Amino acid sequence: MGEIPARADVVIVGGGFTGLWTAHYLLLADPALDVVVLEAEHVGFGASGRNGGWVSALWPVGPRTLARRGGAQAARAMVAELQNTVDEVGRATESAAIDCGFRKGGAIALARSPAQAARARAEVDEAREWGLGTRWLDASEASERLAASRVVGATFTPHCARVHPRRLVDGLAATVRSQGAQVHEGVRVQAIGPGHVVLEGGEQVSAPHVIRATEAWTPLLPGERRTVAPVYSLMVATEPLSEEQWSRIGLAEREVFSDHRHVIIYGQRTVDDRLAFGGRGAPYHFGSRIKPEFDHEATVFADLRATLTDLLPQLGDVEFTHAWGGPLGIARDWHPSVGHDPSTGLGWAGGYVGDGVAATNLAGRTLADLVTGRSTALTQLPWVGHRSRKWEPEPARWAGINAGLRLAHAADREEARTGHPARLAALLGAVTGH
Repeated sequence: MGEIPARADVVIVGGGFTGLWTAHYLLLADPALDVVVLEAEHVGFGASGRNGGWVSALWPVGPRTLARRGGAQAARAMVAELQNTVDEVGRATESAAIDCGFRKGGAIALARSPAQAARARAEVDEAREWGLGTRWLDASEASERLAASRVVGATFTPHCARVHPRRLVDGLAATVRSQGAQVHEGVRVQAIGPGHVVLEGGEQVSAPHVIRATEAWTPLLPGERRTVAPVYSLMVATEPLSEEQWSRIGLAEREVFSDHRHVIIYGQRTVDDRLAFGGRGAPYHFGSRIKPEFDHEATVFADLRATLTDLLPQLGDVEFTHAWGGPLGIARDWHPSVGHDPSTGLGWAGGYVGDGVAATNLAGRTLADLVTGRSTALTQLPWVGHRSRKWEPEPARWAGINAGLRLAHAADREEARTGHPARLAALLGAVTGH
C-alpha cells in the first residue's frame, strides 16, 4: 500500500466510483497533480461494488423538477449530458481496456397491470416533452424483449447499459494507479476540514483540495449525520442459465429490466449469463447506522426470489446461488449534487439514490473541472452547487423512511387487488418527498 503522504494536491475520501472517476479525470486534465485516494475498506466496498450494474441516464428527480429549480434550458442540458455520460462510461472503459462487460442494450420497465400502464404512459408523455428517448412498447413488443408474466406493455429507453460493477471498479482503480494516483485502502478518515483530513489515529493529510466521496457512509463523518440517509438495497443471483433457457426469457440485447411498481426492483443478464435481481425493501436503521449484518435480510432475499420467479415463471426450479446487499445514499429532496467551494477547497458529490453508476462518472468529470478552476458546460449544470435540506432528526427520520417503505408495499398490494392506481400513492409521495 505504501506510506500515506503528509501532503498532496488533492485528497479524495472514498474509493468508490465517485472518488476513482474524480482521480481519473483530474489526472487526465493535469498528470502532474499529486492525487491521493483514501478508502476505509477496499476499493468499491460500498455501493460501487455491489450494485445492479445499470449505467443509466435515469435521474431521481425529473426534468420538470430540474426546470423549476434552474430553468428549462438547464434541465435540457442535464438530460443531454446524462445521456452522453452513458456513452462516456463506454468510451472510458474501452480506452482503459477495462473488461467490465459494458453493453448498451437499453432498459425495459414492464407494465403488468392497468395501474402500472397508466404510470408508464405518463412517463412516456413526459419523455416526449423533454427528449428523454423513452417510448411505449405494446404487450407483444415488450414480451419479445422480456417474456415476463402478465405483461400489458412496457417503457423502453435506449440510454442505458449493463456492466459488471465489481470488474468496473477494480479496473478503474488499476487505471488511476497507473496514472500516478496513490490509492490507500484500509485507511479510515475521522474528519474532513478545509485543507486537511484527520485519520483514525490522529494523523493528518494536508491538501488544498479535499473531496468527500463517501455516499452512504457520509453520516459517519462529523457534521454530516443528516446529509444523506443510508437506505439498503439487496440482490440475489441465479446459477448461469443455458442458451435454451435464455431463448425462453429474452434479454437478447442484454437489456436491463424493472417494472412500474412502487417498490423499486431491477435486474440484468450478467456477463456470465446469470440473472442478477435486486430491490428495495430492507428497513432503514435508526440513527443512520450501517453494519455488515444489515446486508443480509433473509425475508427480503426470499421476497426477491419469489418476485423474480413470479416475473419469469419459466425459471422453474433454477437455483439461486448468491445473495448480497448494502446501503445507498438518499438526499432529503432526492436530488444528487456535486460541488466545490474554492474558498475552502472542499468538494463533494453524492446522493445518487441508486442511480450512481453513470452519475458518478459525470461527478468525476465535473469535479475535475471545478478543482482545476475551469468554467465548462459541466460546471453550469443544475446539480452543481445544489444543497439539499437536511434529513429530520431521529426518531422522525426512522419513522418517516420506514413508513414510506411500508406505504410503497401497501400501494402495490392495493393495485394488485383493485387494478387501479393506488389511492395511497399520494400519501406515499407526501411522506417521501419524491
